[in-house]
Amino acid sequence: MIYLDHNATTPPLPEVIEAVTECLRSGWGNPSSKHGFGQQARSALAQARAEVAALAGAQPVEVVFTSGATEANHHALSGALARSGAAPRVLLSATEHSGFMKAAMRLREVGIAVELLPVDGEGRLQPGALATALAEPAALLSVMAANNETGVLQPVADIAAQARAAGVPFHVDATQMAGKLPLDFAGWGADLMSMSAHKFGGPKGCGALIVRKGLNWPPLLSGQQERGRRGGTENMPGIAGFAVAARAARATMQPDGLRLGALRDTLEAALRETLPGLTVFGAAAPRLPNTLMLAITGLSADRVLDCLERQGIFASSGAACSSGGTEASHVLRAMGVPAADALGAVRLSLGRGNDAEQIARVVQTLSSLAPQQPLAAAAATTH
Repeated sequence: MIYLDHNATTPPLPEVIEAVTECLRSGWGNPSSKHGFGQQARSALAQARAEVAALAGAQPVEVVFTSGATEANHHALSGALARSGAAPRVLLSATEHSGFMKAAMRLREVGIAVELLPVDGEGRLQPGALATALAEPAALLSVMAANNETGVLQPVADIAAQARAAGVPFHVDATQMAGKLPLDFAGWGADLMSMSAHKFGGPKGCGALIVRKGLNWPPLLSGQQERGRRGGTENMPGIAGFAVAARAARATMQPDGLRLGALRDTLEAALRETLPGLTVFGAAAPRLPNTLMLAITGLSADRVLDCLERQGIFASSGAACSSGGTEASHVLRAMGVPAADALGAVRLSLGRGNDAEQIARVVQTLSSLAPQQPLAAAAATTH
């Protein structure tokens, strides 16, 4: 198997599996309990919080453990509304994760203004549009640090500075960047930041919302845990795995990034040579080193993915499935990509298990599609 869907989820690291298993076996105490066994769990929780904070570029006190990035994003959104006055506005980039986008858009049903900020053809926020949006009060500005489909990076520090000058709380969704590129919550100047463990070798069902020290952010789930910021007994096995994954990411991020970036560039260059009319989305913008989103002229994403899977290669499309059929990626549509082209988009996202031999097999498999492209088929018919 060649797995090229690491932006969807990653295989848990062996040491993460060991940490989760050991916690289930002997570290299952409740951190809120006053007895010795509970205090052992509390100590482990504090150590894990420090590991996650180190990966985030934050202070341990700023880490609020959640069930994942979805909860963290909703916490950011709900807290903003709870803090705001009458007629709040919420600002999102037009390329946010579809789940968060849908949650925000539902707010329009109750009279809350939700504004989608336009991006350019590479998927980067348009500075003029951001400045215009921030000229009026808003409850929250939320932007992904790295897009989950294209891998395109946003200038987070610049956006944070503009939001801070306007007095607008700024939430950065760092779910895709975490473990791939360094995070700098403190240096960026963000107010809130979301993370998820399973995107970089950790367990599913565990994430964090980083909340700037001194910022009073209302909880999504009330309770005494997490200093009153997130109710519910902490998921200690998940948190233990999260901490181990965070420590491993800090140790391997730089060499992994260089290696995966070289593999991605090799893959992209080889496909450009063998597939006429290949489109790479976001190619001119800074991107995650592991991510390549492309379309092959005249071929649907389903056709490309079927070709890959028949060779044991697993990737994903940039389209969303619904009861009414297949919808083109909202990310690509926001970038100005025609719907017909967006429906052909395929995402290849590399990870630690991929190597040069696998990439060569991917190139060989995708190159076999060249004769099936309309121009090639037409040429074969006329000769």
